[in-house]
Parts: sequence; structure tokens; C-alpha cells
Amino acid sequence: MDIPSRNRGGPAAVARSPELFEEFYRRHVDAITRFMARRVDDPHTVADLTAEVFMAVIDSGHTYRAVLGSERAWLYGIARNTVSAERRRAVREAQAHGRVAGRRLLADDDIARLEDKLTTEGAGRRAMAAMDVLPEGERAVLELVAVDQLTVSEAAAALGLRQVTARVRLHRARRRLRDVAHPPAGNTTTATTVTAYTGSKA
Repeated sequence: MDIPSRNRGGPAAVARSPELFEEFYRRHVDAITRFMARRVDDPHTVADLTAEVFMAVIDSGHTYRAVLGSERAWLYGIARNTVSAERRRAVREAQAHGRVAGRRLLADDDIARLEDKLTTEGAGRRAMAAMDVLPEGERAVLELVAVDQLTVSEAAAALGLRQVTARVRLHRARRRLRDVAHPPAGNTTTATTVTAYTGSKA
């Protein structure tokens, strides 16, 4: 749970102080790493994207407004944009070797730690894969609420939506996935994963 930013170095202050930035980073790095591990399956990419999120904090800290949501919700909004930008880059860079040269160098223990997170978040990645049938707007809300465990109000803040719009999209997303929760006989893996994360009832 986020502690109010006025009691610590919040997003608006971290760009001005290396000490506050380090404390902010330590406070949120595990959550952002797990966020990325639910969306990509390569430890180097997880490390790169996590670093990009915190670099973006330095440029975007002035946009944070505590009244609109928690620090975590604000960071998840940045993280979603970072993942989307990475996916667009991947589409443009058809040759795989184009990304290797720019990858962050990781120590063996860092790779092992990130691989553990990738394993832990495997169910989350499967749940999001099952959400591919959803329109992007509905999927975005459902991901943040059902998989990333934000409240609806936090998800709305992360996505720049009104709360009522987020609630409508969440309801529609869950309704669309009801059919997934009732698969043909013998095909229960996807249904079980989606039910566990979305709250859909059989």
C-alpha cells in the first residue's frame, strides 16, 4: 500500500534529489519488475523496460497528482506506455540482432532473480494471453484490475479515464470472457486461468 507522498519523496520530488530517487526506486522496483514479468518473457527485456520506467519518472514526475490515484497506479500508467513503445519498436526492428547490442548487461544472479520472477508471473502472462480476444480499451482496464491488482479508481487514473468509464469497460470485459470460462469439454486450462484472474464465475 502506498504511503502518502507528502511523508516521503514522491514523484514530483525525485528528479531533484538522488537520495529521494533512490528511495522511490527501492519502494517501487519490485512491483514494476513484476509488472514487466507479466508482459514479457525475457529477463534482459524485463530489466531494460524496468529501467526505462524509472528514467521516465525523472521527466514525468511533475505530472503526478496524488488526488488522481496512488504512486503505483501512476507508475503502472508509465509502465504500460513503456511496454507499448517496446512492442512498436519490436515490430519495426524485424531483425532480432537489432536489439541484442543495446541490451543491459546483467550479472548471473540478476538473470536468476529475473527468471524467478518470470516463473512466478507465468500465470499472469497466461491470463493476459487469454485476454487477446478483448478490445484494447476493455483489456487495459481488466489487466490492471484483475492481474495487476489495482482498484478500479487506480486503474482509471493509470489510464486517464473517468471512473465510470473504467467500470463500464471492466464490466464489458468480464462479460466477454464468460464464454472463455465455459469451454468445450476437455479444454479447461484457459478457463481456469481466466476465472482465477478476472473473477468470472462458471
